[in-house]
Amino acid sequence: MSPQRLTMPVVKVCSFTIAVFGLSLMLPLATAWIYSSDNAAAYTLVLLVCESLALAGAMATWNYQIHALTPRHMFLITSVSWLLMSLLGALPLLLTDTVFSLSDAVFESTSGLTTTGSTVLTGLDNLPADILLWRSMLQWIGGLGVIAMAVAILPFLRVGGMRLFQTESSDWSDKALPRAKTMISRIIYFYLVLTALCSGAYMLAGMDSFHAINHAMTTLSTGGFSTSDNSFAQFDDLGSHWVAIVFMMIGALPFTLYVQSLSQRRWLLWKDQQLRGFVLIVIAACLVLSLYQILVNHQAPLRALTLSSFNLISVISTTGFASGDYSHWGPFAAALFFFATFMGGCSGSTSGGVKMFRFQLLAISLKESLSRALHPRAVVPRRYNGHKVDDAILLSSVAYLFVMLISLMLITLLLSFSGVDFDTALTGASTALMNVGPGLGELIGPAGNFASLSDTSKWILSVGMLLGRLEFITVLVLFTPAFWRS
Repeated sequence: MSPQRLTMPVVKVCSFTIAVFGLSLMLPLATAWIYSSDNAAAYTLVLLVCESLALAGAMATWNYQIHALTPRHMFLITSVSWLLMSLLGALPLLLTDTVFSLSDAVFESTSGLTTTGSTVLTGLDNLPADILLWRSMLQWIGGLGVIAMAVAILPFLRVGGMRLFQTESSDWSDKALPRAKTMISRIIYFYLVLTALCSGAYMLAGMDSFHAINHAMTTLSTGGFSTSDNSFAQFDDLGSHWVAIVFMMIGALPFTLYVQSLSQRRWLLWKDQQLRGFVLIVIAACLVLSLYQILVNHQAPLRALTLSSFNLISVISTTGFASGDYSHWGPFAAALFFFATFMGGCSGSTSGGVKMFRFQLLAISLKESLSRALHPRAVVPRRYNGHKVDDAILLSSVAYLFVMLISLMLITLLLSFSGVDFDTALTGASTALMNVGPGLGELIGPAGNFASLSDTSKWILSVGMLLGRLEFITVLVLFTPAFWRS
């Protein structure tokens, strides 16, 4: 493939992405005007930068028509667009003096767009409303981008779990492109409706409109940015915690099932094997942790159930909200939270993590291996969610887990080499790659943040967040010689 044929579609699609991303700056710009903030000029400048870049790209590809996108195009488009948005999203933070270094700005922006929720900012309670809104919007935009990527891009690249669920949007040929657009447009509409419902529920629970809107965006996107350094500990009532529990679970479930259930007017959710497994494991884990809190830490039953469910679902769904420092709940709780970091939600959701379907596929593979150990000639049916599971799907899951573990080891070693203690390095690498948010310990735990880390550590973690959100293979394939070979 010639360089022009490879780059022209990438420039055209990324120009459109940047144009839409730039327009989103109009909301914090309007907020700055309403609250008489000094940051309006910064948003205006970044908006002009985004639209100028988009216009330049559009003019350069004006006569180029996209008829079909190859896997090479999609690998480049996915990686480049997320990288560009992370860099452009950092500019408002840098120009408004919210952060004082490029590494902090890029870290915060990347954490927002990848819906990780790790932060380098302190004094959130005193930040201007427009900055708080922009952070929340980064996560909301990122959550929507994650769903679109999981539904329409990763299956085409033979990455991710949506290949198992036979979505009509998983093809980018001339014939299938309209179906992909229809599916994504319906998901966007449903995403907007759920955001409005979550915001309304928060207001009914006692939040004012500004806090409700911000937390609705970061709850449904399973992002975890809050408007206070205390995260959800700023809300004493348990009602807001239960609203968060419900919508974090909604965000961690496949959005394609919501759309299909509504369009077909049939209840399809509980028929999904991935969803059933996820919900049952979450319920079991929450009950076990609640019982531990009651028996060991002597908490009242309702409070134990609420705080255990809230914090555990926050970690499992990779949201990252916290209502307290759960690393002090005892060794069993700390171990449970660490392993919950890797679980993640369902494929086709806003969650990060390994995803439920991969654990289920590995269980199927283990069952097959045990059966063949006893009966070498046995023909063991390999089916998941009603569909045949071929070797390519299992190989994809094994490759993901292998690359994830290697990445975890390398980033832990790099962080340790940069001067970070082992516990912080390990949990920091884990939370970055799984897009969870807080780690464990005093430094980057639920009661801390990432501000005290060195610039080198922040750049390493920023790369880790992007790697985890793009499911590793999407980025790493760009560094293979075969990708660039004609």
